[in-house]
Amino acid sequence: MSQPIRMILCEDAGNLLEKPDLLLLDCRDVRDYQASHLDGALHAHDDLVTSLIRKRDLERPILIYCYAGHRSENLCELFVGFGFKQVYNLAGGYMRWQETQQVSGSHAAT
Repeated sequence: MSQPIRMILCEDAGNLLEKPDLLLLDCRDVRDYQASHLDGALHAHDDLVTSLIRKRDLERPILIYCYAGHRSENLCELFVGFGFKQVYNLAGGYMRWQETQQVSGSHAAT
């Protein structure tokens, strides 16, 4: 039985983002990724996703985000379907992340 996708609130993502082995994936379109993304995020283009699945590092934690959290949920389901055990979807996506960072005064986006 595959592991469920874990939803994580932006306000609760701090500890996960500090994990040195975290794989942070941005599945927004490339223009938006290039304009701004979370520090350390990789753009989740098809070739990267295929490579990660083939590598089969099933224990590595993965946090995926998109604009609002819906598209990233689909990518989370793909990784879970291939047996990845620690897959997180950023609830509210990049839009919510920006809102929470403005409120807290932190700026962890490039």
